[in-house]
Amino acid sequence: MLCQLADPSATEALGQALADCVRPGMLVTLDGPLGSGKTHLVRALLRAIGHSGRVRSPTYTVMEPYDLAWGRVCHFDFYRFSKDFEADDAGLREEFNAATLCVVEWPLQAGEWLPSADLALIWQPVTEGRLVQICAAASTCLPVWPAQSANPGGTGAKA
Repeated sequence: MLCQLADPSATEALGQALADCVRPGMLVTLDGPLGSGKTHLVRALLRAIGHSGRVRSPTYTVMEPYDLAWGRVCHFDFYRFSKDFEADDAGLREEFNAATLCVVEWPLQAGEWLPSADLALIWQPVTEGRLVQICAAASTCLPVWPAQSANPGGTGAKA
């Protein structure tokens, strides 16, 4: 599924829609260039599942955990990793479990260490706005907002 995101509010709408299809135990990966809106999307997802506090980018901390009534969410950023084993050396493997929703920015930096994603979002270069390809391991993981409206929040989604 391809989603054309015209502006930051469209990215927020996608993050909110993803809240309806994610659950603890899932791995969601976000792959795209710097400044493409990955952390902005995570912020909207967290707000939609009940987080009201500050959402920090994990660029320097590698992981930001959120313990919510909904469940545990760990937001990772592997941008600074250069070798597969760095994620393992950082002691992060234990967070990838059935009780935690893991959202990973820069998944390719983790190499073979990272399990297969349940939901993968890939930002693709376009001249205007953002184009995000969404790939799901199961069709039930796809966000439902494109089916509800051909143009939710001004996004122009394509299935």
